[in-house]
Amino acid sequence: MVDPVTSERWLFRAVFAGLAALIIFLRLLPFQIHGGGVPSPDVIEVLAFVWVLRRPDYVPPLLIAAILLVADLLFLRPIGLWAGLVVLGLEFLRGREHLSRDLPFLLEWGLVGLTMAAVTAAHVVVLGVFMVPQPPLAFSFLQLAVTILAYPPVVALTRYAFGIRKMAPGQVDALGHRL
Repeated sequence: MVDPVTSERWLFRAVFAGLAALIIFLRLLPFQIHGGGVPSPDVIEVLAFVWVLRRPDYVPPLLIAAILLVADLLFLRPIGLWAGLVVLGLEFLRGREHLSRDLPFLLEWGLVGLTMAAVTAAHVVVLGVFMVPQPPLAFSFLQLAVTILAYPPVVALTRYAFGIRKMAPGQVDALGHRL
């Protein structure tokens, strides 16, 4: 029999993978909802940042890397570059998750925004160094701004639809293990 903590972790890992698959599927549909003015946010990136800061045990780095690598392949991005940079940014925040438990939401949002900006800037620089065709710089940073603005709604969705909230300092799981 599997203990409830392990089954809950695997359930939420499956939920995360399912949400990512749904987002990828919707982005691949041949519909253009926006008129080309404002780019859509990178919802998978935002979802990963939210879940890593809320419950890092639900989203292991290999799961995120695999999902983002599939997204790179399907969205015709340079294979592994975006996935690797986002995983580095997520691991930066994962290492500081115990410090961010006490942060107010605005400071958390700022920390995530700065990390997303660093990931985007590194992406632009690497593409520029290797002279890979890329969208205009203004478009990349407009997408970054839209992605950062999408953080609060994704936090609310995660909190109220899935019940995933920040762990309190000293919180223990059902078996008494520290989280």
